[in-house]
Amino acid sequence: MTNKNMSHQPTSGKDLLRIEDLHVSIPIPGGNVRAVKGASLRVLPGKVTALVGESGSGKSVISQVIMGLAPEQANVTGRVLFNDPEGSGEDLDLVQLPRDGRMIRSIRGRRIGMIFQEPMTSFSPLHTVGDQICEVLRIHTNLSVKEQRQRCEEMLSLVGFDNPASVFDMYSFELSGGMRQRTMIAMALVCEPALLIADEPTTALDVTIQAQILKLLRELQSRLGMAILLITHDLGVVANMADEVSVIYHGEIMEAGPLEPLFNSPRHPYLKGLMSAIPHFGMPRDTRLKPLREIETHAEHLIDKLVAPPKNPIEAAPDVILSVKNLSKTFITKKQDWQVGGSDKPVPAVDGVSFDIRRGECLGLVGESGCGKSTLSKILMHAISPDTGSVMFDDGSGPVNVLQAAGEQLQELRTKVQLIFQDPISSLSPRMTVGNILREPFEIHGRGNKEQRNIATMALLDAVGLGVDALQRYPHSFSGGQRQRVGISRALAVAPSLIICDEPVSALDVSVQAQILNLLKDLQKDMGLTYLFISHNLAVIDYMADRVAVMWAGKIVEMAPRDVIMNSPVHPYTKALMSAVPYPDLARPLDFSAAGVSSTESQQWWPEIFQSDGGQHALSSIDLGNEHFVLARSTAERSELKP
Repeated sequence: MTNKNMSHQPTSGKDLLRIEDLHVSIPIPGGNVRAVKGASLRVLPGKVTALVGESGSGKSVISQVIMGLAPEQANVTGRVLFNDPEGSGEDLDLVQLPRDGRMIRSIRGRRIGMIFQEPMTSFSPLHTVGDQICEVLRIHTNLSVKEQRQRCEEMLSLVGFDNPASVFDMYSFELSGGMRQRTMIAMALVCEPALLIADEPTTALDVTIQAQILKLLRELQSRLGMAILLITHDLGVVANMADEVSVIYHGEIMEAGPLEPLFNSPRHPYLKGLMSAIPHFGMPRDTRLKPLREIETHAEHLIDKLVAPPKNPIEAAPDVILSVKNLSKTFITKKQDWQVGGSDKPVPAVDGVSFDIRRGECLGLVGESGCGKSTLSKILMHAISPDTGSVMFDDGSGPVNVLQAAGEQLQELRTKVQLIFQDPISSLSPRMTVGNILREPFEIHGRGNKEQRNIATMALLDAVGLGVDALQRYPHSFSGGQRQRVGISRALAVAPSLIICDEPVSALDVSVQAQILNLLKDLQKDMGLTYLFISHNLAVIDYMADRVAVMWAGKIVEMAPRDVIMNSPVHPYTKALMSAVPYPDLARPLDFSAAGVSSTESQQWWPEIFQSDGGQHALSSIDLGNEHFVLARSTAERSELKP
C-alpha cells in the first residue's frame, strides 16, 4: 500500500502524530537531494509505529522534521500534526512552528522525546552524564537539584545500570557504546513524554541488553500511555514491538499497515527483499544472503595487488596468524586515581584472555556491551598497552611481537592488520572528503602513483555499494550506514592479512548488511583474508564465523566451532544470549519475561547465575588444546566436547 492510497488510516484527527504529504529537499553542491518524497504515516496514542527502511531512505530526516531539527537550508513542505494529550485537543502543525521558538522548545524534550542514533556524538564530553540528563529537567520542570538527581538515578536504574549513582558522575567517554545508548534512552524518557521517537534505539546494544530495553520501553509505554515511533532496520525488533509498520524506500512510503498482515503476506517487492536479506540461525555454510542489490568485489583493482611485492606462498606460512596469550588490562578511573585509600577496586576490562586465530578463518567474538571486546581489539592493534600478556602475529613474513613493535616494523604491521571501527562518525575526519579519506592509506604507506590510487579509490567505493559521486562528499552528508561502509572500504584499502571487525555491520540496515557480509566473505575467499569478527548479533556471527568465542566480564567463558556453540551451548551466559535474540517471525516472539541478565558495568563480575548451594565456586582454568572449552564453576561442570 503506497503513501498515495493509505485508506486504512483514519482522518478523524485522533492520531497522536500524523504526517501528511511530507516533502524534504536538501541543497548540495550540484543540485538538491530529495530526502523525503510525499511521505504520509501516523502514530496512534499508546501504540508503536515502526518506520523501516534502508540507510539513506529518509527515516532520520523525518524524525528531524518532527523534532524541529531539520537542517536550516532544508526545504520542507507538507504537514506534521501533533495532538498533545495535555494540550487543547487541537492538531498543532510542527512544520509551521518557528525553528527556535518557545512553542517547539516546550514540546521538544518534554512532550516529544528522542533517542538519537549515535550516542557518542550526542553527548558533550565536557559534562557528566548526570549533568546532561538533569539539564532536561532544569529546562522543563521545577524540581529541586536533589529531586533532579533522584529522578535521573531512577531512570538510569530503569535502563539497566546496577549502580546509577556511580554512572551519574561519569563522563560519556568512560562508557562503552551500549552503555552510552542506554544513557541516551534515560535522557529521552526522563520527562515521560507523550511520544518517543526512537531512532535505532538498540543498534549499539547486545541482545541481552536489547531485550531489557525493549521490555522497558513496552512497560513504560503501558504505564505512561506513551506512543513510540520506532525507526529501525532490525525486523526482529519490529516483529516483537510494533503495532503498525510503514516501509520507506528512497523517501517514499511503499507499504503501510498493521504488523501481522505485513509480516505474514508482504505485497511490495521491497519489503519481500528486506525479509529475505536477514541472516538466521541454521543457514548452511554455502548459503549466501540475498541483498536487494548485489555488489561485486574488485580485488584486482586494490593497490596491494598492483604494486605490493608478492607474499610468501601460503604453503610456507604458519597455520596460526595471531596468537594471544593471557591478555589482561585493568582501568583506574580518574576519580579513583585521585582517591587516597579509596574502597573502589580497579576495573578489569580484559581478564586473562587467550586464543589463536588460524589463517583464513573467521573467529567470531560475541559478548554484551562493556565486556571488553573493543578494549581487546585496541590491544591487538597496539593502540592500548595491556598489563600482562603477549600478542604474536605471523602472516608468513616472520613472527612479530605486536606489543613491542616500533618504527618501520610497526609501520609495516599497520598494513597487515586493519581495524573496522564501531563508531563510523567519530572515526572519519569531518574535514576530509571521502575521496581523500580513502586515498590517505595509500599516501601514508607509499602505495602506487596518483592514477593507481584513483583507480583503487573508485574500486573501493564500488565494492561497498557507494558510487563515484561520493568522492567529493564529506562524512556528515551520509547516513550512519553509509558512513560505516566508508569505514569498511578504508580498512580494505591496503589489502591487509588480518582485519579486526569491531561491530562492522551494527549500523547497517538488513539489505546493506547482507551486501557487506557477502562482500567480506568474497574478499576472504579471493584474497585469503583472516577476520576477528566482533559483534553482539548472534545471527551475523552464525553466518560469518568458523569458530565462536563468547566473552563476558573480560573473560572468554566458552569457545567452540560455530555449529557446537549455536546448537549445544553449555555456559549459562551463552544460553542467555541465545534466548534473547529477536526473530523476524511472528510465530517466535521474544520472551520478555526472561530479559534481565545482570550487566557487566556493575563490576560484580560473576552474578547469581554462577552461584549454587549458596556459595561461589572456583573457576576452572582454560585449556586451549580443546576444540570446545567452557569456563565453568567447577571441574565437574567443565565441558571438553569434541566437534
